[in-house]
Order: sequence, then structure tokens, then C-alpha cells
Amino acid sequence: MSEISLIADRFMRYVKIDTQSDPDSQTYPSTEKQKILLQLLLDELREMGWDDVKMDEWGYVIATLPSNSSKKIPVVCFCAHVDTAPDCSGKDVHPILHRNYDGSDIILPDDPTQIISVNNHPYLKKKIGDDIITASGNTLLGADDKAGVAIIMELAQYLKNHPEMIHGEIKLLFTPDEEIGKGVEHLDVQKLGADYCYTLDGGELGSLESENFSADGIELEIFGVIAHPGSAKGKLVNAIKLASNILDQLPKNEFAPEVTEAREGFIHPTDIRGTAEKANIKFILRDFDTSLLDVYTNLIDQTAKKIVSGYPNAKYSIKRTEQYRNMKEILDKHPHVIEFAAQAMKKCSIEPIMLPVRGGTDGSRLSFMGLPSPNIFTGEMSLHSVQEYVSVQDMEKSMKVLLELIQIWESSGR
Repeated sequence: MSEISLIADRFMRYVKIDTQSDPDSQTYPSTEKQKILLQLLLDELREMGWDDVKMDEWGYVIATLPSNSSKKIPVVCFCAHVDTAPDCSGKDVHPILHRNYDGSDIILPDDPTQIISVNNHPYLKKKIGDDIITASGNTLLGADDKAGVAIIMELAQYLKNHPEMIHGEIKLLFTPDEEIGKGVEHLDVQKLGADYCYTLDGGELGSLESENFSADGIELEIFGVIAHPGSAKGKLVNAIKLASNILDQLPKNEFAPEVTEAREGFIHPTDIRGTAEKANIKFILRDFDTSLLDVYTNLIDQTAKKIVSGYPNAKYSIKRTEQYRNMKEILDKHPHVIEFAAQAMKKCSIEPIMLPVRGGTDGSRLSFMGLPSPNIFTGEMSLHSVQEYVSVQDMEKSMKVLLELIQIWESSGR
């Protein structure tokens, strides 16, 4: 049996480190355990010979490779996040390498009811013959985004092993807390010193993403009227029941993630809790058209008003928080950043697939912070679930695309 590839070995080491972020935490990073992987990346970069590598007080790891070109070239950054999603456990991940995948069902051993098949995962049909990595059935894998981390680290090793390759100044950036929308919240973009960035957080081979959902959060508080249940007739207004009624009245066949796709947006309740006296519902709003977030907010507001107004002494409040915006608004002003990535893929015999991201990446926040940042594929699939998987060959091809991209940027210099 052939030896495991370098990128697969690196990836499988990284996913064993629990880096799950916590949306309820008040610290940054939201979990201290993310720094275990961040520190490891810092140490490995220094061992490779990268001299300018630092971790700041917020946990950002930034590395710089000076230009060895005589040309004036924009500084390009490559970025990936280390945290895994709160949706599914990331503790005690046991990665499994399925060599030369033959198209048959992959039964995850720790929970045989979890079966990864080409029927449920059509992309797998294209990966027959590839080496596929999965988790064991009880946890997510963490390919989102440790595939991106591994790709960038392999790039870092290659650049150090091949000093003859001519390039401009290159920055590497590893962030925490992307999965809870706070990945670059404390990043000093001026201090980073890059002109453009590419996030490595995309899915299928060839995907090149330059637009994503605009996103807001809604917190709806419902205030009932409390009374002893033994003498509550005509007095008690149960906030839990009001909250349930509000959710029941929201559209079921539109504006919901379970019935939308492509460019359709949604309203998604993510958390509900409370007592008879007070209940709280949290929503996320998503759409590629930012103006439609106003429509979704108004729909929630009017639904709550309709329900609560039927009870004179009940009240509600609604709070809306901006999360991130569609990076297309920024990237349309810098088309060459996308064009260079597409050229790099074509040089690797990969046809670029321009896909809208039904979510957000660090790139959307970075773009609005003055650092245009499209998203490049890594092979990570079935994200945030126990059936998450990644193709080793997709990761390897992604790294080759980055090498071509670096040379395209160098050749564009003057």
C-alpha cells in the first residue's frame, strides 16, 4: 500500500484537535482550545523557516514571506479559519482515509446508521478513484475549514522548499471564530498589510465564489403576563405559547432554508428559550439581495405584532444586528482578482465554477474591511454534519491552483 500523501497526513493531524467555536461565549477567541491549533500552525511555520510569524492577542496567526521578485507586485494573502461549527461535535474526531474510492456506500463505523452514498451525495460520483477522508460517525470531520488550513500549510512548505520560485510578498492568515460570524472581528487589516486576499473555504473542485448571502440576526423577545396557574383564568398570558404561535404563523413553503435553494433567501429560527413570563427567539436572515433583509425583518415584526396584540397586557421587542454583507458589492470593483484565480484554475486544467455562497466566509467581512477576498475550493463537502467528507486529490489540486495564482500575480507586476 502506498504511503499517505503529505497533505492528507497534515489534514488528519489537524482535525484531531478540537477547535469548536461557541456562539454564546463572551471571549475572543470564543474557545481557548482554538489556540492549540493556532499555536501548532505558528510552530510548524517557524520550523519550515518562515521568519516573520506571529500570533497576536486575539489569536490571529499571520506569516509573511518577503518578495524575491524585482517587480512591484501587490501583496497577496491566503486565509483559512481553524474553528469548526457548533452545529455538531468536533471532539475526539477519528478521521478515516478511504483509498481509491470505488463508488460504494461508506458506512461510518462508530454509527453504522450514518451512510455516505452517491445517492445522498451526488458529488461523490465525480470522486470515484480519489482518496476520501471522513469522520467515524459521531462527529463532524472538520474539513470546514481544516482542509483550507492544510492546503495553505502545504503551500507554505512548498514555497520554502523551492526558493527558486519567483513571487511577490505573500501573507498567510489563520483566524478563529469564523463559524460564529466573528472570524475577523478584531483583525487589524492595515497591520496585516495585504492588498488582496483569497480565502480557502470553498467546496467542490473548481468552485470560485465571489458573492455570498448578506446576513442579519434578529432577537425577538416576547413578554407575557405571569400569574399563579391555580388562579390564572383571565390573567395569565403564556410567553412560550405566544412564541410558538409566532413561529407557526411564519411562512412554511417559502422563506425557509428547508424549502429554498440557489439565490433564494430565508428566515431561519436558530434558538428558542424562555418561561411563561418571557420567551426569546433568535433568527438569522439571509439573502443575496441585501434590501430583502428589510422585508424579512418586517415579516417577523408584523407577525409578532399580530399575535401579541391579541393580548392587551403582552408586549414584544425586536432587535436587528448586522452580521455580514454580499462581497460581490466590493469584488465587482476588482474583477482582476477573480480573473487571476480563474486563470490559475484553467492552467491546472480545472474549469472554474462561479457559485454563489449560501452562507458567509471571512472573505465577505474582509472585503468590506478594504481587502477584496474571493473564495477558492478546498474539496470540503457536506459541511457541519457527521457525513462531512473531503477528497485528498481536491486538496492537492487546490494547492496547485495557489501556486499558479502566485505566479500569475508575479507576472502581472511591473
